[in-house]
Amino acid sequence: MDDQPGGQEPAIMGALKKIPLDFYQREDVLAVAHDLLGKVLVTDREGIRTSGRIVELEAYAGTTDRASHSFGGRRTARNEVMYSEGGVAYVYLCYGIHHLFNVITGKKEVPQGVLIRALEPVAGVTDMLLRTGKKKADHTLTRGPGNVSRALGLHTIDTNTPLNSKTIYLADDGFRFDAKLIAQSPRIGVDYAGEDAKLPYRFYIKGNPYVSGKPK
Repeated sequence: MDDQPGGQEPAIMGALKKIPLDFYQREDVLAVAHDLLGKVLVTDREGIRTSGRIVELEAYAGTTDRASHSFGGRRTARNEVMYSEGGVAYVYLCYGIHHLFNVITGKKEVPQGVLIRALEPVAGVTDMLLRTGKKKADHTLTRGPGNVSRALGLHTIDTNTPLNSKTIYLADDGFRFDAKLIAQSPRIGVDYAGEDAKLPYRFYIKGNPYVSGKPK
Protein backbone atom coordinates (compact mmCIF):
# COMPACT_ATOMS: atom_id res chain seq x y z
CA MET A 1 0.00 0.00 0.00
CA ASP A 2 1.34 3.43 -0.94
CA ASP A 3 2.24 5.93 1.74
CA GLN A 4 -0.31 8.71 1.99
CA PRO A 5 0.38 12.45 2.01
CA GLY A 6 0.86 13.63 5.56
CA GLY A 7 1.54 10.08 6.71
CA GLN A 8 -2.15 9.18 6.65
CA GLU A 9 -3.23 5.58 6.28
CA PRO A 10 -6.09 4.97 3.84
CA ALA A 11 -9.27 3.51 5.28
CA ILE A 12 -9.74 0.10 3.65
CA MET A 13 -12.32 -2.32 4.99
CA GLY A 14 -12.19 -5.19 2.51
CA ALA A 15 -11.86 -6.28 -1.09
CA LEU A 16 -13.02 -3.89 -3.78
CA LYS A 17 -16.30 -4.90 -5.41
CA LYS A 18 -17.46 -3.13 -8.54
CA ILE A 19 -20.66 -1.18 -8.01
CA PRO A 20 -23.54 -2.59 -10.14
CA LEU A 21 -24.89 -0.28 -12.82
CA ASP A 22 -28.37 -0.13 -11.30
CA PHE A 23 -26.83 1.82 -8.39
CA TYR A 24 -26.42 4.77 -10.79
CA GLN A 25 -29.77 4.34 -12.51
CA ARG A 26 -31.86 5.55 -9.58
CA GLU A 27 -33.93 8.65 -10.38
CA ASP A 28 -32.77 10.76 -7.42
CA VAL A 29 -29.38 12.21 -8.36
CA LEU A 30 -28.92 13.61 -4.85
CA ALA A 31 -29.31 10.15 -3.33
CA VAL A 32 -26.76 8.72 -5.76
CA ALA A 33 -24.33 11.56 -5.01
CA HIS A 34 -24.68 11.08 -1.26
CA ASP A 35 -24.13 7.34 -1.58
CA LEU A 36 -21.02 7.80 -3.73
CA LEU A 37 -19.16 9.41 -0.83
CA GLY A 38 -16.66 6.87 0.45
CA LYS A 39 -16.72 4.77 -2.70
CA VAL A 40 -13.43 4.14 -4.54
CA LEU A 41 -12.74 5.38 -8.07
CA VAL A 42 -10.27 3.10 -9.87
CA THR A 43 -8.38 3.36 -13.15
CA ASP A 44 -6.40 0.40 -14.46
CA ARG A 45 -4.41 0.99 -17.63
CA GLU A 46 -1.58 -1.14 -18.98
CA GLY A 47 -1.02 -2.67 -15.58
CA ILE A 48 -0.98 0.70 -13.78
CA ARG A 49 -3.70 0.90 -11.16
CA THR A 50 -4.53 4.12 -9.36
CA SER A 51 -7.44 4.72 -7.03
CA GLY A 52 -8.90 7.09 -4.51
CA ARG A 53 -11.80 7.35 -2.09
CA ILE A 54 -14.43 9.97 -2.96
CA VAL A 55 -14.57 12.77 -0.37
CA GLU A 56 -16.24 15.58 -2.35
CA LEU A 57 -18.70 15.73 -5.24
CA GLU A 58 -21.52 17.75 -6.76
CA ALA A 59 -24.89 16.72 -8.19
CA TYR A 60 -26.35 18.20 -11.38
CA ALA A 61 -30.07 17.65 -11.73
CA GLY A 62 -30.66 17.78 -15.46
CA THR A 63 -32.92 19.93 -17.61
CA THR A 64 -34.34 22.01 -14.73
CA ASP A 65 -30.93 22.77 -13.18
CA ARG A 66 -29.40 25.97 -14.54
CA ALA A 67 -25.92 24.78 -13.54
CA SER A 68 -26.20 21.62 -15.63
CA HIS A 69 -24.87 21.21 -19.18
CA SER A 70 -28.30 19.78 -20.04
CA PHE A 71 -30.36 22.69 -18.69
CA GLY A 72 -33.42 23.34 -20.83
CA GLY A 73 -32.88 20.10 -22.75
CA ARG A 74 -29.65 21.30 -24.37
CA ARG A 75 -28.01 18.57 -26.45
CA THR A 76 -24.59 18.89 -28.05
CA ALA A 77 -21.87 16.53 -29.23
CA ARG A 78 -20.15 17.12 -25.89
CA ASN A 79 -23.06 16.50 -23.53
CA GLU A 80 -25.01 13.87 -25.49
CA VAL A 81 -23.69 11.20 -23.13
CA MET A 82 -25.72 12.79 -20.33
CA TYR A 83 -28.84 11.39 -22.00
CA SER A 84 -27.52 7.84 -21.68
CA GLU A 85 -28.70 5.42 -19.04
CA GLY A 86 -26.84 5.93 -15.77
CA GLY A 87 -23.56 4.15 -15.18
CA VAL A 88 -21.20 5.67 -17.75
CA ALA A 89 -18.47 8.29 -17.55
CA TYR A 90 -18.73 11.87 -18.81
CA VAL A 91 -15.34 13.59 -19.04
CA TYR A 92 -15.34 17.11 -20.45
CA LEU A 93 -12.69 19.74 -20.96
CA CYS A 94 -12.92 22.88 -18.82
CA TYR A 95 -11.14 26.09 -19.87
CA GLY A 96 -9.33 24.01 -22.49
CA ILE A 97 -7.10 22.59 -19.76
CA HIS A 98 -8.84 20.48 -17.12
CA HIS A 99 -10.48 17.13 -17.83
CA LEU A 100 -13.40 16.83 -15.38
CA PHE A 101 -14.79 13.39 -14.52
CA ASN A 102 -18.53 12.92 -14.01
CA VAL A 103 -20.74 9.93 -13.26
CA ILE A 104 -23.93 9.83 -15.36
CA THR A 105 -26.98 8.84 -13.31
CA GLY A 106 -30.69 8.20 -13.76
CA LYS A 107 -32.76 6.79 -16.58
CA LYS A 108 -32.11 7.06 -20.31
CA GLU A 109 -33.07 10.48 -21.72
CA VAL A 110 -33.05 12.00 -18.20
CA PRO A 111 -29.69 13.85 -18.21
CA GLN A 112 -28.29 13.91 -14.69
CA GLY A 113 -24.77 13.56 -13.37
CA VAL A 114 -22.33 13.83 -10.48
CA LEU A 115 -19.01 15.67 -10.72
CA ILE A 116 -16.23 14.06 -8.67
CA ARG A 117 -14.38 16.96 -7.01
CA ALA A 118 -11.88 15.29 -4.68
CA LEU A 119 -10.41 11.92 -3.72
CA GLU A 120 -8.34 10.60 -0.85
CA PRO A 121 -5.61 8.47 -2.51
CA VAL A 122 -5.81 4.72 -1.88
CA ALA A 123 -3.32 3.14 -4.30
CA GLY A 124 -0.87 4.20 -6.97
CA VAL A 125 0.44 7.44 -5.45
CA THR A 126 3.81 7.04 -7.16
CA ASP A 127 2.10 6.85 -10.56
CA MET A 128 -0.15 9.78 -9.66
CA LEU A 129 2.96 11.87 -9.01
CA LEU A 130 4.37 10.93 -12.40
CA ARG A 131 1.14 11.88 -14.16
CA THR A 132 0.78 15.21 -12.38
CA GLY A 133 4.45 16.17 -12.43
CA LYS A 134 4.41 16.71 -8.68
CA LYS A 135 7.50 15.89 -6.68
CA LYS A 136 5.78 15.53 -3.33
CA ALA A 137 2.57 13.72 -2.39
CA ASP A 138 0.73 16.46 -0.53
CA HIS A 139 -3.01 17.04 -0.25
CA THR A 140 -3.16 18.91 -3.56
CA LEU A 141 -2.52 15.66 -5.43
CA THR A 142 -6.22 14.78 -5.76
CA ARG A 143 -7.85 17.97 -4.45
CA GLY A 144 -10.11 19.54 -7.06
CA PRO A 145 -11.72 17.93 -10.11
CA GLY A 146 -8.89 18.77 -12.50
CA ASN A 147 -6.35 17.14 -10.22
CA VAL A 148 -8.57 14.08 -9.79
CA SER A 149 -8.54 13.41 -13.54
CA ARG A 150 -4.86 14.23 -13.93
CA ALA A 151 -3.81 11.91 -11.11
CA LEU A 152 -5.98 9.01 -12.29
CA GLY A 153 -5.23 9.47 -15.99
CA LEU A 154 -8.79 10.37 -17.03
CA HIS A 155 -9.42 12.18 -20.33
CA THR A 156 -12.27 13.20 -22.61
CA ILE A 157 -11.69 10.03 -24.64
CA ASP A 158 -13.04 8.12 -21.62
CA THR A 159 -16.50 9.60 -22.08
CA ASN A 160 -19.19 6.91 -22.38
CA THR A 161 -17.02 4.23 -20.74
CA PRO A 162 -19.19 1.96 -18.54
CA LEU A 163 -18.32 2.41 -14.88
CA ASN A 164 -17.94 -1.33 -14.37
CA SER A 165 -15.34 -1.70 -17.14
CA LYS A 166 -11.83 -3.10 -16.77
CA THR A 167 -10.15 0.28 -17.18
CA ILE A 168 -12.44 2.59 -15.17
CA TYR A 169 -14.78 1.60 -12.39
CA LEU A 170 -16.20 2.60 -9.04
CA ALA A 171 -16.01 0.11 -6.22
CA ASP A 172 -17.26 -0.52 -2.71
CA ASP A 173 -14.93 -1.96 -0.07
CA GLY A 174 -17.43 -1.80 2.78
CA PHE A 175 -16.10 1.46 4.23
CA ARG A 176 -18.61 4.10 5.32
CA PHE A 177 -17.98 7.61 6.61
CA ASP A 178 -19.73 8.53 9.84
CA ALA A 179 -22.94 10.35 8.92
CA LYS A 180 -21.90 13.23 11.18
CA LEU A 181 -18.96 13.93 8.86
CA ILE A 182 -21.09 14.37 5.74
CA ALA A 183 -21.92 17.98 4.93
CA GLN A 184 -23.85 19.75 2.16
CA SER A 185 -23.35 23.17 0.62
CA PRO A 186 -23.96 25.08 -2.60
CA ARG A 187 -21.81 24.02 -5.53
CA ILE A 188 -18.55 25.76 -6.41
CA GLY A 189 -18.09 28.07 -9.40
CA VAL A 190 -21.69 28.07 -10.67
CA ASP A 191 -22.66 31.70 -10.01
CA TYR A 192 -23.99 31.86 -13.59
CA ALA A 193 -26.84 29.55 -12.49
CA GLY A 194 -28.77 32.29 -10.69
CA GLU A 195 -30.95 30.97 -7.88
CA ASP A 196 -29.85 27.43 -8.68
CA ALA A 197 -26.33 28.36 -7.58
CA LYS A 198 -27.67 28.33 -4.03
CA LEU A 199 -28.91 24.74 -4.15
CA PRO A 200 -27.15 22.48 -1.59
CA TYR A 201 -26.01 19.97 -4.21
CA ARG A 202 -22.39 19.65 -3.06
CA PHE A 203 -21.54 16.85 -0.62
CA TYR A 204 -18.21 16.62 1.19
CA ILE A 205 -16.47 15.12 4.20
CA LYS A 206 -15.93 17.65 6.94
CA GLY A 207 -12.31 18.08 7.98
CA ASN A 208 -10.89 15.97 5.16
CA PRO A 209 -7.74 17.71 3.85
CA TYR A 210 -8.41 16.68 0.24
CA VAL A 211 -11.70 18.59 0.04
CA SER A 212 -11.28 21.41 -2.48
CA GLY A 213 -13.70 24.03 -1.26
CA LYS A 214 -13.92 26.01 1.94
CA PRO A 215 -16.44 24.79 4.57
CA LYS A 216 -19.85 26.46 4.36
